[in-house]
Amino acid sequence: MFKKILIANRGEIALRIQRACRELGIRAVIVYSEADRDAKYVKLADEAVCIGPAASAQSYLSMPAIIAAAEVTDAEAIHPGYGFLSENADFAERVQQSGFVFIGPTPEAIRVMGDKVAAKQAMIKSGVPTVPGAEGALPDDPKEIIRQARAIGYPVIIKAAGGGGGRGMRVVHTEAALVHAVQTTRAEAGAAFGNPAVYMEKFLENPRHIEIQVLADTHRNAVWLGERDCSMQRRHQKIIEEAPAPGIPRRVIERIGERCVAACKKIGYRGAGTFEFLYENGEFYFIEMNTRVQVEHPVTELVTGIDIVQMQILVAAGEKLPFTQRQIELNGHAIECRVNAEDPYKFTPSPGRITMWHPPGGPGVRVDSHAYTNYFVPPNYDSMIGKIITHGDNRDQALARMRTALLETVVEGIQTNIPLHRELMVDAKFVEGGTSIHYLEGWMAQRKR
Repeated sequence: MFKKILIANRGEIALRIQRACRELGIRAVIVYSEADRDAKYVKLADEAVCIGPAASAQSYLSMPAIIAAAEVTDAEAIHPGYGFLSENADFAERVQQSGFVFIGPTPEAIRVMGDKVAAKQAMIKSGVPTVPGAEGALPDDPKEIIRQARAIGYPVIIKAAGGGGGRGMRVVHTEAALVHAVQTTRAEAGAAFGNPAVYMEKFLENPRHIEIQVLADTHRNAVWLGERDCSMQRRHQKIIEEAPAPGIPRRVIERIGERCVAACKKIGYRGAGTFEFLYENGEFYFIEMNTRVQVEHPVTELVTGIDIVQMQILVAAGEKLPFTQRQIELNGHAIECRVNAEDPYKFTPSPGRITMWHPPGGPGVRVDSHAYTNYFVPPNYDSMIGKIITHGDNRDQALARMRTALLETVVEGIQTNIPLHRELMVDAKFVEGGTSIHYLEGWMAQRKR
């Protein structure tokens, strides 16, 4: 087992990894930018190294700075968290070449699954169902693009092969708008991701967003840890997640989970990963795989009792998964609300000093957050400042506990989206379960009238 791990991230996930290391008896090195000097996890760190100014490009995205910090502190491994460099195959490669262990998949697996076109082709070969559409990147010939769109049927969605985080997507409803949409998405993809390749799929009108969490070790063992429903989202950004997904038959879920495990073995995957699907009319369609720990991993941890971050560390150290598929049981229901420093209805960021931070408590309540009273939320990064997660014997109890937790939560000095969460937790359609990925935006539009 490692004696010392460097955490190449910030915010709540840095604290989450730090806690996992403590439980395993591993020293954790925290790296931080000048903007995060007063963060809770920096104050709690065994060792902390400032790696640059506030700008991400000069700190959390600086590979030389992170590797140099690992060298001067004699760390043995680097955990990338999520976001920043977590799915950067070049970074994983540089970490290994510098003599450290990358706590995540191999650079090769990250490359394959990070390119949406390559990932889709790999899933087709593994028998995982994909969204109807072109198997490869779109050609330059406009006539061929039009032919493919006609074969798929409108509406279609144009996606950047190297995209992510809800960016690099464009829905096209008519043939007249198709070629221009492809050209525009190509230009945006080249500028944002350094890869202008785009592909086309059928645009599903009313799907849900369902994820399958997997774990795989270096001894050809792989398991899936149930599913998550992440359909409550705005502009492809998730706001609420839950496990298990309400209203989907277990046999349907089990069939897709088994295929994800088979795909892991086929591509030689290791570590934690998430297969993301659209689900409509009883069918699953693969859209992408995230080769890292997800923001929403706590809901899976609460229903399985498995510490996903610790499993990442154990697998990276070469250990076997300590359980088989048969030993994994789902117990109860869990719901997560992301707490963002933003206007709850306009979604404009609200950085600044938190003058009062009072998190909730009680049975079945977990709070993952690096915030505290007098903490200054910097304007330089993602607006998420924490997550409130509740667990109950069933979905009704998890919902009741979340309503209570949200009422108990006090955050002053900045705006947060907690008022939005309070409304959604009593919304009849959400309480019923099974809303689509378009529900929240429709709900917001209706609310403005």
